[in-house]
Amino acid sequence: MTAEIALMNKEAIALAADSAVTMTTGSIPKIFPSANKIFTLSKYHPVGIMIYGAASFMGVPWETIIKIYRSKLCRTSFPELGDYARDFMNFIDNGDNLFPESMQESFMKEWLASYFIYVNNKLLDEVESKIKEFGKLNKRGINQIITEIFKQQRSIWEKAEMIPDIPDDFENEVLEKYSSVFDELIGVIFEKLPLSKKHRDQLKYMACSCLSKFSRELEGPTNTGIVIAGFGDNDIFPVLMSYRLELIINNKVKYKIIHNNKISYQMGASIIPFAQSEMVMAFMEGVDPKYKSVKDSLISKIFDKYPSIIVDNIEGYSEQEKQQLEMKLRDASASLLNDLSNRLDEYRRNNYTNSVINVVSGLPKDELAKMAESLVNLTSFKRRVSPVSETVGGPIDVAIISKGDGFIWVKRKHYFEGELNPQFRENYYGRCKDDEEIQ
Repeated sequence: MTAEIALMNKEAIALAADSAVTMTTGSIPKIFPSANKIFTLSKYHPVGIMIYGAASFMGVPWETIIKIYRSKLCRTSFPELGDYARDFMNFIDNGDNLFPESMQESFMKEWLASYFIYVNNKLLDEVESKIKEFGKLNKRGINQIITEIFKQQRSIWEKAEMIPDIPDDFENEVLEKYSSVFDELIGVIFEKLPLSKKHRDQLKYMACSCLSKFSRELEGPTNTGIVIAGFGDNDIFPVLMSYRLELIINNKVKYKIIHNNKISYQMGASIIPFAQSEMVMAFMEGVDPKYKSVKDSLISKIFDKYPSIIVDNIEGYSEQEKQQLEMKLRDASASLLNDLSNRLDEYRRNNYTNSVINVVSGLPKDELAKMAESLVNLTSFKRRVSPVSETVGGPIDVAIISKGDGFIWVKRKHYFEGELNPQFRENYYGRCKDDEEIQ
């Protein structure tokens, strides 16, 4: 886990990230406080990139992917920040040397096996529940359970979002290319269930959906994210785009755009936390998000129960009159609950969120950097004094990106001494392919 934040106003964008990285060997998690999570995406232009979640993608460290892309990009610039993001995603799509077919198939199997195990467990749990309820279950009953759960899963995937810019025939290509792999996984994972050909075809449909869509209800075993922020040549104010990525299949990266934030004349500031964000949200909204969720749930239950409590204690009413009164009270209760929620939200916005945003909109670059560091440090401190693993910690790296000054490190750790490695600085702005082409 990690704690990262981006603070934006019209002048600049500040990126801050902790240095903790968790590695699991067997069942023992090890936490190392020395990971790099912020990088320049271009050495020559005001664009940075920040990673969160898994430190690697498809078995390749993000640092390696970013630096290979940066070398390829060299002095090339784009009109808008979104063009940098699209070019980077296209680079990942076409990274045959980075992500060979064998690795794509290996990760696809892992992802799909995780989903099939999830579906199989739902089936087995339901079968076990019915056996406990009725004492036994015949083949017809099992088929009914399979049909119903497959229908539910299909409905989830039908509502899911497709990968951006996906080719029209992508799912058919995946089905044709990996049909034998799907059959192998279905045979191994669902071996205890009497699947018909129709059921197997439905599983293949769900498999293609897993590889071409994002569902809010279902997440894969791999979860990594990137944040690209800064300025294109034509961008006056800073822009931030973040993505969630899962895998590459058939040379197409499965990703979803999470944020697309632009500072404008109307919107003067933005605060965007990533990964472990509860302390930032508490600071922004004046209440811990988990506490707010519990409080909202309890209040909702009280408003839901109160009409029946009132009706049950009224004497002299017939059952029909009580039912009619309870319906009226429920409508009134729902209206009151909605009004209460709106008033509390408005109070929180006016007295907490908006006031913080207003301050951020006027911060100079150095204060923007200090605030970003403080918010990450707040999350780290909370983890340190809580009875949980310290998955946030280590030195906090901070960078400021502005239109005029470009990408500036405010705080940065190094795993080596600069004085002992003068060649590092000499090579950083070494010649690139663009220079060779010009000569």
